[in-house]
Amino acid sequence: MAAGDHAALRDDRGTDEDVLRLLRVGTAAEHEDVERTLDLLDPSLSRHRLAQVLDAMHGFWRAAEAGLDEWAVRCPADAERVDWPRRRRASLFAADLRGLGSRASDRFPLLPPVPGTDEALGRMYVLEGSTLGGVFIDRHLAGLPELAGVPIRAFSPYGSETGAMWAAFRRVTRARVAEGGDAGAMLGAARTTFAALAGWCRPAAMTGLPA
Repeated sequence: MAAGDHAALRDDRGTDEDVLRLLRVGTAAEHEDVERTLDLLDPSLSRHRLAQVLDAMHGFWRAAEAGLDEWAVRCPADAERVDWPRRRRASLFAADLRGLGSRASDRFPLLPPVPGTDEALGRMYVLEGSTLGGVFIDRHLAGLPELAGVPIRAFSPYGSETGAMWAAFRRVTRARVAEGGDAGAMLGAARTTFAALAGWCRPAAMTGLPA
């Protein structure tokens, strides 16, 4: 789903010390909570509930990207290494909302600051991982009559380059740990980001559900 697709992460087996395996296993519970909360593969997903979820995700991405932008100013070489500007997506959520005939609200959550590159990569693990499940979400949305002809781009922003962008992120993350980065700090930031995403989106995701 929008916060990552663990099935698509199974190529990150590696050894027990591999940071991608640590992140995948260490955030499994938080990731599942996000998937349950958003439930974007629901066969009865309505246009209204999708708009509510997209608005919540837009606010979350705005806040998450603002913290990463501040980190990028302090650590420009690390930001360039991970190709940070290309990975920004908040504007795509806003565009998708316009496609649904809605406007993005000004609401956004307060997220912890991003003190360093390890924490930045942990946050980006959540944001980038969501593009993997986005392929399946797009396919599902395209089959819903209520959403026929509505272009949705935010869930899979890279199109045919999704795999390449994820592979590049994996390489940078592994290289960071190999060079002395703190895998524990990455995991902590990823878990915090997943939990914040679920908590922020839960009220919006419940809108329009049957009583």
